[in-house]
Amino acid sequence: MIKDFFRNLERDLQAPIEVRGFGSGWFAGFFALLFAISGFGMVVALRYPGLFAMPELQTLKDWPEFRVAVHVVLLLSYALSLLSLLLRPRKALGVTALVIGLVAALIGGSNVQPAETRDWGIFFGLDFFIVNLLVTGFMFAPIERFFPHRAEQRLFRIEWREDLFYYLISSMMVQAFTFLALAPQAYVNAQTGGWEGFRLWVASLPWIVQFLAVVVLSDLFQYWYHRLFHTVPFLWGFHAVHHSAPAMDWLAGARMHFVEVVLLRGVTSLPLFTLGFSPSVMQAYIGFVYVYSSLLHANLGGDFNRLGQWVATPRFHHWHHGLEQEAVDVNFAIHLPLLDKLFGTFHLPESRWPKDYGVPEKVPTGYWAQMKYPFVRKQSKD
Repeated sequence: MIKDFFRNLERDLQAPIEVRGFGSGWFAGFFALLFAISGFGMVVALRYPGLFAMPELQTLKDWPEFRVAVHVVLLLSYALSLLSLLLRPRKALGVTALVIGLVAALIGGSNVQPAETRDWGIFFGLDFFIVNLLVTGFMFAPIERFFPHRAEQRLFRIEWREDLFYYLISSMMVQAFTFLALAPQAYVNAQTGGWEGFRLWVASLPWIVQFLAVVVLSDLFQYWYHRLFHTVPFLWGFHAVHHSAPAMDWLAGARMHFVEVVLLRGVTSLPLFTLGFSPSVMQAYIGFVYVYSSLLHANLGGDFNRLGQWVATPRFHHWHHGLEQEAVDVNFAIHLPLLDKLFGTFHLPESRWPKDYGVPEKVPTGYWAQMKYPFVRKQSKD
């Protein structure tokens, strides 16, 4: 019975565009579910801050109007779920949103108080996931709908569940990933005590100069890291998971094997954390990368033939994910196509997009099967 219910919920989420019109109750149900999950997640984070909250987001939760905002989100989920139940013949969206919202209210709602829990020094970033999902979702989902490259591609396209789960894992495990990724820079800092004069000089540079330097340095490191994962067969097994997405949108960028996530963050953090850049510069760059990565993978139209020669655009990066032969091993840069021009990997045919996305080899579907894939595949790049 429960399995049938979730099957109906998935079917309702993936309903054809022609039955999603205004007045059908689909949009009411969808946003009711989104607000209910967001409100529930924040209530859990408020109740168990030692387990499900990032310390860096405590300032947000200390904001006087934060609990009012959570209360409004839950009220919106109730109202929209009831509207969906009234308008829509299929009730899965409305019922699910209503149940999640009621559970959030039962465990305390916006007035919930922190529960006594033992502090193990370990947390899971549930609040980080909610904030990330809301910010990037509300930013890119409407853009993709109104300015799409592929108009026929739906919000809940093929394998959206896998990519959403990747998004959840990367957010929830942010502490573990950060600890592992920052290990190399901690070692470098410990071995380079004589660099203090240089670090002070870097920190004294104008803020915008520091930011641009971080963009260039991290992209240079990331270019060769990225190219290495396309060249070494064993490493390609990890990167093939990212390339296996059969459709491109803002959520597809989240599909990355955890080993690659740790190594990527470790490589890109080296110039940020070892050369003396100001903390505000590093924080700004991290936020910039989160948004920019979603933009590059987005189902966003616009050829940008001239701009794409100098700045990475969605079409530039889509060619990196293309399935056809001309798209193999091109466009490794994340920000600056100039690097691909310098090293002979630039490919941006005027006003043309790749026809298909993915990899020639058979990468399994499902998170856990893809986590095992690099260790069980044949060690050759097909």
